[in-house]
Amino acid sequence: MVQLYNLHPFGSQEVVPCKLEPERFCGGGRDALFVAAGCKVEAFAVAGRGLCQPRCAFSTLGRVLRLAYSEAGDYLVAIEEKNKATFLRAYVNWRSKRTENSRVCIRMVGHDVEAPFSETFRDQMSIVEMPLSEAPLCISCCPVKGDLLVGCTNKLVLFSLKYQIINEEFSILDFERSLIIHIDNITPVEISFCIGYAAVMSDLEVLILKLESDPKNGESVNHHPRKTSNPVKLSEDISNETLQLESDDFVICQKPMELLGEKSKQSGIAVTLESTGLADEKIKYFHVQHLLYRCFAPDISSCVLSDDIKLHSLQLLPIYQTGSLTSERKHSSQEKELLSLFCFFSLPHVGYLYMVVKSVELMSVYQYPEKSQQAVLTPQFLHVITSNNLQCYTVRCSAAAAREEDPYVDTTLKACPPVSMDVCALRIQLFIGLKAICHFKNHIILLTKADPETIPERRESPKRLLSRKGTSVNLKTPPVAEAGWNLYIVNTISPVQLYKEMVDYSNAYKTAKTQSCIHLLSEAHLLVRAALMDASQLEPGEKAELLEAFKESCGHLGDCYSRLDTQYSHLALPYYKMSGLSMAEVLARVDWALEDGAQKYERGLIFYVNHSLYENLDEELSEELAAKVVQMFYVAEPKQLPHILCSPSMKNIDPLTAISYLRKLDTSGFSSVLVTLTKAAVALKMRDLDMHRNEMKSHSEMKLVCGFILEPRLLIQQRKGQIVPTEFAVQLKETQPGLLVASVLGLQKNNKIGIEEADSFFKVLCGKDEDTIPQLLVDFWEAQLVACLPDVVLQELFFKLTSQYIWRLSKRQPPDTTPLRTSEDLINTCSHYGLISPWVNVLISSESLADKNYMEDLSKLQSLICGPSFDIASIIPFLEPLSEDTVAGLSVHVLCRTRLEEYERCIDRLLERCPEAVIPYANHELKEENRTLWWKKLLPELCQRVKCGGEKYQLYLSSLKETLSVVAVELQLRDFLNVLPEDGTAAFFLPYLLYCSRKKSLT
Repeated sequence: MVQLYNLHPFGSQEVVPCKLEPERFCGGGRDALFVAAGCKVEAFAVAGRGLCQPRCAFSTLGRVLRLAYSEAGDYLVAIEEKNKATFLRAYVNWRSKRTENSRVCIRMVGHDVEAPFSETFRDQMSIVEMPLSEAPLCISCCPVKGDLLVGCTNKLVLFSLKYQIINEEFSILDFERSLIIHIDNITPVEISFCIGYAAVMSDLEVLILKLESDPKNGESVNHHPRKTSNPVKLSEDISNETLQLESDDFVICQKPMELLGEKSKQSGIAVTLESTGLADEKIKYFHVQHLLYRCFAPDISSCVLSDDIKLHSLQLLPIYQTGSLTSERKHSSQEKELLSLFCFFSLPHVGYLYMVVKSVELMSVYQYPEKSQQAVLTPQFLHVITSNNLQCYTVRCSAAAAREEDPYVDTTLKACPPVSMDVCALRIQLFIGLKAICHFKNHIILLTKADPETIPERRESPKRLLSRKGTSVNLKTPPVAEAGWNLYIVNTISPVQLYKEMVDYSNAYKTAKTQSCIHLLSEAHLLVRAALMDASQLEPGEKAELLEAFKESCGHLGDCYSRLDTQYSHLALPYYKMSGLSMAEVLARVDWALEDGAQKYERGLIFYVNHSLYENLDEELSEELAAKVVQMFYVAEPKQLPHILCSPSMKNIDPLTAISYLRKLDTSGFSSVLVTLTKAAVALKMRDLDMHRNEMKSHSEMKLVCGFILEPRLLIQQRKGQIVPTEFAVQLKETQPGLLVASVLGLQKNNKIGIEEADSFFKVLCGKDEDTIPQLLVDFWEAQLVACLPDVVLQELFFKLTSQYIWRLSKRQPPDTTPLRTSEDLINTCSHYGLISPWVNVLISSESLADKNYMEDLSKLQSLICGPSFDIASIIPFLEPLSEDTVAGLSVHVLCRTRLEEYERCIDRLLERCPEAVIPYANHELKEENRTLWWKKLLPELCQRVKCGGEKYQLYLSSLKETLSVVAVELQLRDFLNVLPEDGTAAFFLPYLLYCSRKKSLT
């Protein structure tokens, strides 16, 4: 049974001043209400408070059987009957109808209107005749595009709304018959159409189809109707068998069935599309997709009349995107973007609500306490009428749409009551003689009529009424005397007013700590959420009030989930986040009173506070609240206490209070090193350095690093989006910089801190700006290379280090602190630092470099260049500050050119600047395929320079002799003679020639 809350969703009511007893009525848009009686339609303007004023009246061709209004296009469409013939007519530009006798233009659908008649059409109502080959049974207008769907026997006809452009200033509304949907074996009683989705209902069957424009799976479109498919033949055979078997002794009933998605094709109902366009490019829909088939069977045990087992109130309800509508699009219904679509239909005692967009799913089932006559679905409510009651039920449309619109719903950021939550009745209002209902905006239109005295009727055989053939028989009651009637406009109260009443009502359950409190507050939340989604219906200034109510409802739900011990206690976190309440404001709402002498803390509150303290909120709790939080976690979650004390929000906690709770902790079962580090951090806050040192000595450095990894906030905190080193980090910088670097490296290795965050941390810690690199950061970069972290981009790290080494060497800038590793340490422990070539030492020793730090930076740079992983080409453009005029700069440039295999250029530079390094360079670099440079490059260059003399003559001469010794070994005598200079002294070269000739005889 549906739970009933005695709330008051209905407000004032007004009587519609219509002259004749209404036979059909409908409303729509912002203010339009139409009432059909006899051969006449009265139009009324409905003001915001339900005040109803006559606007105009016009005659129809005959008695109105069906009536529908489309806000898109602002037209009224009716099925009219005259002389047992039915007609389909659309009333366009009806607002221009001044008096009942005003002239009216009647035209056929699709006929072009000539320009001279434009002024006539501008100022008078037009009636568009839409002839059909079969009698129309029901109609439905698309609420978004204004297209008209007409139901006939075994088919649906789609008329697309379009505009005939008369001139630049004027166009008239018209329709184009664009598609025929052949549906065999079902006769539509009601239909509903919305942006390509079509729902068809017979007495006991419901079929939902989707017309798609992409030619893929499904039934393809034809220009002529196709023959019926096999399922229909099977269904016809079954029908024939039913007729043969049916007799006075048997009752044949159709089997109840629910088919979802592709399975609904098995319903036995064949669907074929027939395009009525003139060309293929005009085809709007290419194929049809089956979404739902639902078949009901009569209850033969009750032997009730056939009218009691028929479906009614078929309706498709769209919900649109709220975030994508711009200010220009808010007033154009044709530009709305569909978010979710829902389908409702009802039996006399049960209603069904489906979601049908991305997946077809039964959302809610409504059990009515008595037989229903009609129902209307809105984004906020389901209104149902019985013979004497107007019932108001809650719906889950906004809950489903919220999940479609926002992917963060059902996370720790946002929440929404579940779609599966039980629906409830908000009100059952007494109304005598209810006959019909419709709804638009916040108005409910009700037709009441006092029943005359019941005239006894002969009951027919139940078996006959329950047979499939008998269900199509319409029983007509004998004419009776006219009875009193009224047409009412009942206004629903504003969502905010009803929300406040629901909150007040929920207070009765709050002290009892029951699920009813959560249920009613969830209903209130969904009510406000639905109102916000339907922004087009909001009055000016109402949205701000609704947003405030939305936040307040989130706060109330957060309170419930934080206080009640349920399996959904974790929802306290997202609801409190959505409420906009600060953590202090949430804690101020907590009842800290003791229960039975002991304080009990529920899981929801613990979960919320724990996550909030982890998320680095820019909020500092007062000393009093911080003490209560510590007490709460000491009692409920002692393992989390060290983490809680490290939160920036707990900055104002009394250190003595923190130490007292930490000392009382039983560290068995969780990390004792974390408790130790937390004590050390609190000791620093107390300025007790002895206690701090004692705590730090109680564990090895490796364990301390593990402790920092468990709780990074001991070293690094974020405030207002900025990295802030803690007092602990400052202390380690001064006393144990190696431990600090190792700890931050551990944080990066375990994905607790990013590369850029780590760089920023060291810069802020050392008080440097963005352009200045402290030595501690260089130590960290070197440690990253040594550790070979997988996520580190090597070339970026190489670039950072080489840029810093080059900058220091060019500026002769010493490091601001003592480096943690020497170049020798890096060469021995890191594969990316290579052994420095021997000739580099010869080159460096040629000039006195007394500065130890300068030598260390130079050695690290040379070692990186000699390493196997360094991309030399990327660093060449940045070598410009390092001048070749210095020995250090020369060594780096020559090393880089050598790695690029520019050996001849390197030989020239060494011969010019440091001849004593040429032979060591050649011995180390000119090997294998490059050995030819000994006699092709080095030998001619040395001969030329010896010939020229100068102050470096002796260096060149000794280098020449060593070169000749190498060449004599490498070449044959003939080749050796060819590479010797022609103008050389024979006595000088003779020993090398003799050695080369003896070498041949020896071999």
